Amino acid sequence: MRKPIRVLIADDQLRARKSLKALPSTSPCVGKTYEVGDGREAVQLAEDLQPDIVLMDVRMPELDGLKATAEIKALWPEMRVIVRSMYAQYCEEALTAGADAFIAKGDAPG
Repeated sequence: MRKPIRVLIADDQLRARKSLKALPSTSPCVGKTYEVGDGREAVQLAEDLQPDIVLMDVRMPELDGLKATAEIKALWPEMRVIVRSMYAQYCEEALTAGADAFIAKGDAPG
């Protein structure tokens, strides 16, 4: 049996964090889900908790999500980072920063 997946959610919007936290909590594959409100906290918690997946917003205070992604991937390349933004134009920058995937917040599931 696999160990449960640990997820870190980084978004400066409390409502977005709570919504994202509710989704994986319904899966038996997901163990702990953590949340932070800025990029600096995301890097610190990534170090402390070693999550399997980080869901990273782009626009955040202290350290934006692109820079936080680059720091996380430089230190822990095996950690999966999925960058999310309302602005699809950040896709290339996110992938260049080392993100494993990019999701535009307004996209329909498909």
